[in-house]
This record gives sequence, C-alpha cells and structure tokens, in this order.
Amino acid sequence: MNFDVLLKNFTQYVEHNLGGKLSNLFTEDGVYDDYIYGPFEGRENIKTMLTKHFHEDAKDMTWEMYDPIYKGGIGYAKYRFSFTSTIPESRGAKVAIPGMAYFKFEDGLIKNYSEMVNGGIAMVQLNLPATKIKRVFQKWTRRTLQSDPILAKMFSD
Repeated sequence: MNFDVLLKNFTQYVEHNLGGKLSNLFTEDGVYDDYIYGPFEGRENIKTMLTKHFHEDAKDMTWEMYDPIYKGGIGYAKYRFSFTSTIPESRGAKVAIPGMAYFKFEDGLIKNYSEMVNGGIAMVQLNLPATKIKRVFQKWTRRTLQSDPILAKMFSD
C-alpha cells in the first residue's frame, strides 16, 4: 500500500462527494470517526455520512494532508481542511482548520480513521452563539470520555 496515494485519494473522494469510493477504502466494518459528527461504522454508513452530513452542511471543500508517516499498519498526517458553510445559521461562512489524521489499517484497508482538531476554531468561524458552542463541546466531552476509559477515570477522580 502506498500511503501517499491513499491520502490523495481519500481527500479527493471527500472533496468531490464520492462516498462509494471513500467507503471502499475501508474494511467492511471500518470506522470513520469525524470530530464533528462522531463515528460512522461500516461502508454504507461512511458513504451516507459523506453525502448526508458533509455535503449537505458545506460546499467548496478543500483538504490537504501533508507530512505523512506510515509504519506497521498505522498512519498519521497533518492536514488543512476548508469549506464554505451551508447550514442556515452560518450560510456562506468560510472555515479553515488544521488537524491531525490517524489511520489504522487491516489487510491494506482502513480499519479506523479518526482525527484531532481544535473544533473551537471552526465554531468561531461559523459565528455560532456561545450557548450552541457550549452544547457542542459538552457532547464532544461525553464522547471522548466514553471512548477512553482511562481518561474517563482521570476525569472522575
């Protein structure tokens, strides 16, 4: 597997709403864990995520992954992602955010994709009200603590 080629295909499929092609990069039970929308398991759910979430809420997407590292079935890359919002309360807002992508592979396919992003940067650029930003961060906190029992224990102590 050529990780550089996979990254290029991955980002192009997202930019151009090619959900079938994106989902075929994943194992049958692969997971795309998006920092905004949460985890989507299985090829059909990944395909639907791209069409029903990404491309209904945004347009003019650009996604560049760079400084890739791949070793032993694990890959990382920094990225720059941008889009124009189409959600009613932020229609036309331009958003640009940096992040870090994590890939875990099984038999040459993506078993798990997740990312680390400062979502606050996107929320401010979307000009969302503080009450909505707080609710989103509370949801992200719950999701993070549910997915990491060690972190959850640290939080509860």
